[in-house]
Amino acid sequence: MSRPFLAAVALALCSVTHAASYVIDIAGQHAFITFKASHLGYSYIIGRFEKFDGSYSYDPKNLAASAASVEIDAASLDTNHAERDKHLKSDEFLDVGKYPRIKFQSTGFDGSADTGKLSGNLTIRDVTRAVVLEVARIGEGDDPWGGYRSGFQGEVTLNAADYGLPSWVGEIEVNLIVEGIRQ
Repeated sequence: MSRPFLAAVALALCSVTHAASYVIDIAGQHAFITFKASHLGYSYIIGRFEKFDGSYSYDPKNLAASAASVEIDAASLDTNHAERDKHLKSDEFLDVGKYPRIKFQSTGFDGSADTGKLSGNLTIRDVTRAVVLEVARIGEGDDPWGGYRSGFQGEVTLNAADYGLPSWVGEIEVNLIVEGIRQ
């Protein structure tokens, strides 16, 4: 093979972009998963999940390579009311004894480097449904500890009955704020 050909191949390979991999910063608790649901049509219940982990890949020059995966410990639900939390963890709602994990796995991304729609499969109570999260990039850059971070927010509205939860619950708004540490 000729040297010019090898040089052209090497240059082409060097210009291929690879999505950067990030682990969600759980240790520093720079990530949040919250939800809001109607309480009998009179008010709202707002809660969060305390324990979850996940990762994502993102490259603004190769958005098609974007992906995300999150697993939530369903028993870590907290609405700031112990009796309500016990009820929501019972077999009438999340049934955390039988279904300890809530899982999201992305299947595609459509949008720009700043906003878009992250498609994926969400599993609650062993029921998996396709969902689309509206996502937005918050920012990215070097951190004070010599690493590199990026942050995103996302939201999706779910129908409780789609996941085997009581139909009278209606819609549940889920919001995520994640900060990832590049690996």
